[in-house]
Amino acid sequence: MSASRTSKSGIFDGRLNLEQQRKRAKELLKSARNQQADAQTRITAHLPGKTIDDLQLADSQLVIARENGFASWPKLKSHIDRITEHQRQIASGHLPTLDTPQTLHLRCGSDIRHGLELAGFAGPFMEFSDPFCQGPVPDMPLPDFIETRARFIASSYRIDFPDALSRLQREYGGLATLGDYDHVVLWFEHDSYDQLILAFLLDFIATLRPRTRLDLICVDRVPGVERFIGLGQLSPELLIWCWENARAPVSDDMLAFGQTVWPAIRASNPDALRTIIDNGQSPIPCMIAALDRHLRELPDRENGLGLTQKLTLQIIRDHGPITAGKIFGHLMRTYDPLPFLGDLMFWEVLVDMGRAKMPLFTYPEDPSQTPWPDRTLSLSETGNEVLSGTRNFMAFYTGERWVGGIRISGGATGP
Repeated sequence: MSASRTSKSGIFDGRLNLEQQRKRAKELLKSARNQQADAQTRITAHLPGKTIDDLQLADSQLVIARENGFASWPKLKSHIDRITEHQRQIASGHLPTLDTPQTLHLRCGSDIRHGLELAGFAGPFMEFSDPFCQGPVPDMPLPDFIETRARFIASSYRIDFPDALSRLQREYGGLATLGDYDHVVLWFEHDSYDQLILAFLLDFIATLRPRTRLDLICVDRVPGVERFIGLGQLSPELLIWCWENARAPVSDDMLAFGQTVWPAIRASNPDALRTIIDNGQSPIPCMIAALDRHLRELPDRENGLGLTQKLTLQIIRDHGPITAGKIFGHLMRTYDPLPFLGDLMFWEVLVDMGRAKMPLFTYPEDPSQTPWPDRTLSLSETGNEVLSGTRNFMAFYTGERWVGGIRISGGATGP
């Protein structure tokens, strides 16, 4: 699927360097002794009550370790040593034994396929990447559901319908083979793209009940990665770290929770999902926050914007005129509290925002002659008014979009 996950180039891959961390600790110590405010703030955040006069290198090393997500400098060093050893093994071709050829790795995109191969995983890879975070997710028989999804994907991501339908049929059909493997591992991260697909898979597996060992890798952070976006950014060594540290059996409670969440995602109103979110209890820690982020795509009562739409206008206001590609970069790296979109999915957001009687932003150049990431956007007066809340986008929106099973069309002013 052209809208599925790809590797996230330009984002830190998690391979910490010990000498670099030692250098950072020395620089922090020097800056703190020179009374630099930022250094003192960092020291105080992790070592409250510690005075600059008795600050030692071991103290600044502890601060660096904690900033990287470790309890101590020795634990940071041990993590780096292990990652370095995995890196050496991969480079030399002496790969560790991790799984077997009868282990299936299931992921909502192809972004880690090559990394798993480089790391030495022997089992086959299966992609299931129907992006439920966009488009209609109605409650209907599976064949009709697949066709509905294929029509949305073909229309929104500029794919020929037969190709979209064929791929979806292949991916959904592949799920029926899960019981053919000794071991199935689900690789997922914390955003709504992944978690909605995970909810579907848990519901599907609970119904299918394959007699096979099921594990889940579900992560929202990785030590040493300050801005964790997703598994696709990680090096092969860090995928091994996930395998060794973040893998757990799929429990009956997880399957039952999937059976509760998936129908709520497909519902035509948000009440059931809001009840789940408000309850706050989940055997999958990442899922509640992802469901909440999913519902924040519903139109805000004040301005009529979903959160992605609102953040897009904020980025144009703060940095514009700005290209669509750079807007996407800002959205993924800094603005979105829980980023979940692929690049073509974001382009569909921009196209849909243009379905309005008055434009929220303008293109100075002829857009038909420019690839979409290079098109420069400027905020219009209407966009400013909507962003400030003096106008409601839904009053002049002429399109149609979906948040799970909830249909949003012009004239509505809120969920």
